[in-house]
Amino acid sequence: MAKVGLKDIAEQAGVSIALVSYVLNGQAVQKQVNHDTAIKIKQVAKELNYQPNQIAKSLKTNKTRTIGLVVADINYRFSTGITRAIEIEAKKNHLTVIYGSSNENRENLAELITTFINHRVEGLIVVPVDNSQEEIRMIQRADIPFILVDRNFPELETNYITLDNYKAAYNATKHLISLGHRKISFINYSTTSFHLKERNRGYMDALKDHEIKFNKNWLQEVSNSNRDEEVPVAMNAILSLDEPCDAVFFATDTLTLNGLKYLIKHNIKVPDQISVLSFDESEAFELFYSSITHSRQPLDEMGKLAVKNLLNLINHKKIEMHVHLEASLVLGDSCYKK
Repeated sequence: MAKVGLKDIAEQAGVSIALVSYVLNGQAVQKQVNHDTAIKIKQVAKELNYQPNQIAKSLKTNKTRTIGLVVADINYRFSTGITRAIEIEAKKNHLTVIYGSSNENRENLAELITTFINHRVEGLIVVPVDNSQEEIRMIQRADIPFILVDRNFPELETNYITLDNYKAAYNATKHLISLGHRKISFINYSTTSFHLKERNRGYMDALKDHEIKFNKNWLQEVSNSNRDEEVPVAMNAILSLDEPCDAVFFATDTLTLNGLKYLIKHNIKVPDQISVLSFDESEAFELFYSSITHSRQPLDEMGKLAVKNLLNLINHKKIEMHVHLEASLVLGDSCYKK
């Protein structure tokens, strides 16, 4: 079946091709096209199932109305949540989002960035991976508007929207302290990522400010690639101390899930024997017998701000945007008062 063009619509509507072009390109008012004529043209286009040639249109206008989104791992609840928020806000602004997952891999990130640039996206929203400063510089050299989300590199001058990870970890640790806990473990990834290091710092400062002497065995760091094996080792370490930890704070929801598996396997009751607090939440928490106290990131707000400010950049408004959003603490039954 032949593709319907402007000429076909013009012939059936009994008007010129120029009038059809004005109406379908949103210029009816500007070109003073008769209102009834414009309605007729749109109706004929709909009846003929006209599909505009977006590639040709973008070459003509130099605008694709498309943005690229790179998340770190699509399996994370954060990734699905931020993607949904960005898509909703983009749709409101008549933008199409194409996205991919780097799977925490620099080569994948570089490949996605190159692909999106070659597809002439108007801007990028990127969740960077560990040590991906050079990939971010690659975007800067391409002179394409972009915003980093969730993670940033302090040594690079970029626009970003992140969580105040320090404050979120500080407040979560402070909550455990307020319940009477004095032997609090923090299990995090062994990483160079600034946002995760900030969580370590928040945890440590909360202990210090409340005059709790830190035991180096309380802070356990595991590798992301070997999480299933290393989290149980970390749990053994904090529970086999002469004075075992009475609370454990996990730096991510994925680490929390590994920790909960360990506690179930060893029949350790939450919160009777140990309190559990998670940074971020997971739908899988609903399967656990005790509701999990967790820090919640404002994903909707983060997604809206990312799209709105990327549009500002695309429209050539020079902005310097360094946004630090706050997490909220959602109370569950997994933490007990001593």
